[in-house]
Amino acid sequence: QVKVVETGGSTVQAGGSLRLSCQLPGFSFSVSDIAWYRHSPGNECELVSSISSDGRAYYIDSVKGRFTVSQDKAQNMMYLQMNTRKPEDTAVYHCAAVPPRPLMVATCERLSNALDAWGQGTLVTVSS
Repeated sequence: QVKVVETGGSTVQAGGSLRLSCQLPGFSFSVSDIAWYRHSPGNECELVSSISSDGRAYYIDSVKGRFTVSQDKAQNMMYLQMNTRKPEDTAVYHCAAVPPRPLMVATCERLSNALDAWGQGTLVTVSS
């Protein structure tokens, strides 16, 4: 399993912007999509956004128009630009390599065991 590292999380006020980064050393962007999941207290891990090797992006409805996913293949990096943050965005955000039809919701343990790349996550806290 590729050990990915997420950074960029912090405690911020609602309404502003924040960019999360994910480093995927040795990962081949041509063989898998990559995605951001988030885990908030009391809930399972939820798919937030994904991007394919050819740049097609997917977002769940609650973040459409606010979040933007991107990748830098030369640097083995993925990013999540979070604009107009809301308190409900508070969660630990995990970076992962996923199949073409990834699970939308699952326990984080199941995802970490099943996926080829999974990180420990970075905490984003949004205060109102």
